[in-house]
Amino acid sequence: MSIFDLQLETDRLILRPPRAEDFDAFLRFCTDPEVMQHLGGVQAPSQAWRSFSCLAGSWHLYGFSMFSVIEKSSGDWVGRMGPWQPLDWPGTEVGWSIRRESWGKGYAPEAAVASIDWAFNALGWEEVIHTIDAANENSKIVARKLGSTLLRMGELPPPHDGKPIEIWGQSRDQWQHRRRT
Repeated sequence: MSIFDLQLETDRLILRPPRAEDFDAFLRFCTDPEVMQHLGGVQAPSQAWRSFSCLAGSWHLYGFSMFSVIEKSSGDWVGRMGPWQPLDWPGTEVGWSIRRESWGKGYAPEAAVASIDWAFNALGWEEVIHTIDAANENSKIVARKLGSTLLRMGELPPPHDGKPIEIWGQSRDQWQHRRRT
């Protein structure tokens, strides 16, 4: 099976590696000021293309990256979600970003559960973190729903350096204990 055949499913969502046909929705996502408020700011189309290609390329080179999140009922791309660990990143992250039109539907925690299960089971990670802008209350709510706690303050590598971020997360043991109860 090719990595590009990989697909995770939840009740309402499909998580799969990005495909070329996802780019237009990804571009709309990257140019939405409200969505990008805590993600480094609006991206020019050329930057969004590089970001998108980076996600797809990471799948090919490293065997993991953020998934495209697809709404089952409509087939629409609704966000990016999943394991992420760029060079000099502060840990093994499962991150999430959902397009504004899909906020408030519970997609982030639903997809994050599937992504975290996959990161622990398929990638063998021992810890999952979430890097969260201190002002991003919605992401903190998602982190709490997942059972994550604030672990420490940190900083991202360039070009996102210079601004402290909160690092939330939990260990594999904590996750598995919570999933059993």
